[in-house]
Amino acid sequence: MRIPLPENKSSLLESKSSLPENKSALLQNKSALPASARISALILRMLVYLGALITAGILAFIVIYIFAMGVPHLSLDLFAFEYNSVNVSLMPALINTVLMTALALLLAVPLGIGAAIYLVEYTGRGNRLVGIVRVTAETLSGIPSIVYGLFGLLFFVTVLGWRMSLLAGAFTVAIMILPLIMRTAEEALKAVPDSYREGSFGLGAGRLRTVFSVLLPSAIPGILAGVILAIGRVVGESAALIYTAGTVTAIPSSVFDSTRTLSVHMYVLASEGLHIDKTYATAVVLLLLVLLINAASAAVAKRLTKGAGRG
Repeated sequence: MRIPLPENKSSLLESKSSLPENKSALLQNKSALPASARISALILRMLVYLGALITAGILAFIVIYIFAMGVPHLSLDLFAFEYNSVNVSLMPALINTVLMTALALLLAVPLGIGAAIYLVEYTGRGNRLVGIVRVTAETLSGIPSIVYGLFGLLFFVTVLGWRMSLLAGAFTVAIMILPLIMRTAEEALKAVPDSYREGSFGLGAGRLRTVFSVLLPSAIPGILAGVILAIGRVVGESAALIYTAGTVTAIPSSVFDSTRTLSVHMYVLASEGLHIDKTYATAVVLLLLVLLINAASAAVAKRLTKGAGRG
């Protein structure tokens, strides 16, 4: 269907002439606002700037303080592969943190994304089941981590007989981050324009192919944002893992061995009170680990987004 074009430019010029010839009209309209409205806008603008400045200042203070207290105490002994009371090595805890994070994401990400796809693409609007699932996910997000730890202790450690192990801790934190991944993936899929779906259906693609070929590539940045938040929660978790993964300072030989992550390692050192300087050094490594994971995730999201755009 061809859209009729105007025979000449007169109509376009007439429509253009209806706009202000310069910025004077806009400035006059702005100056015509009451003084109270201008003052309120100025106050709100200043409050926004002040909030941003305070937030950035708090973050900068925390980072600078941790680096100032921890960097001088970094040494090669902290990165020995065997822990003892002399070197207080963090390397086993660092490896255990990576293993715990990878296993928890392996359990939670497919399930969370799959649940989000079902809620957005396969259920109708106003579905009662969708409302129940969302309320349940929001409720799970507000439960304290110590409650998850007690649940993991009673169910995974005691009932299933997994003992305090890497597997019990991974399942516990996977349940913790599952609502976060599911909700962020759901919002990311909702943000994809309906024209993408209509275009895919118009080309003869089925719903499943549309989801995996069109919708998921477009929603990857939003999904990865939720994954990054989930990684931060797993890396910084200590209460739930003390009850489920244990505090053994060794690299596990199987998923049923007890482990100690970096956050638990910091808690134990701080509780003993004998190696406070090493605790700050561990905090520096933990902070750098989180920053590295976030930067890598952002780079992957950017590359995948470019690949989807070229496709």
